[in-house]
Amino acid sequence: GVDPSEDGIQQARRAYPNLDVHVGSAYDDLADEYGQYDVTLSLEVVEHVYSPTKYAKTVFNLTRPGGHAVISTPYHGYLKNLLIALKGAWGKDHYSPLWKNGHIKIWTPKTLRKLIRDAGFRQINTHRVGRLPPIAKSIILSAKKPESRA
Repeated sequence: GVDPSEDGIQQARRAYPNLDVHVGSAYDDLADEYGQYDVTLSLEVVEHVYSPTKYAKTVFNLTRPGGHAVISTPYHGYLKNLLIALKGAWGKDHYSPLWKNGHIKIWTPKTLRKLIRDAGFRQINTHRVGRLPPIAKSIILSAKKPESRA
């Protein structure tokens, strides 16, 4: 596992001493450092990055040809965003601009699929999870990296 938070990595090491975790970010050449994997898992990260295309390239490079990526991010769609606005909740909780290292991008299934498709993934599927679909909590995306050509 990789996370840019040194404190978060220290907490993970204390709680799970056998877990292999390191300080790093989606802007680093993680594939060069750690290799490639059959499954690359990125949970609640993409909404925190300034350069989503760099992030998507890193996920692509970490995934072995024929492997899969699984990505989650908070769901945003018209009805949910309208309800958040009507409730006056844009500046609260995880929508607060005062949250250090908080959410800086919001994603819909369509925009997340485009990001991952443009990175080179195929067989892309998204699902809205948690609550009813129009006000879902998260998007779960799965995608396959094409087999390399010999």
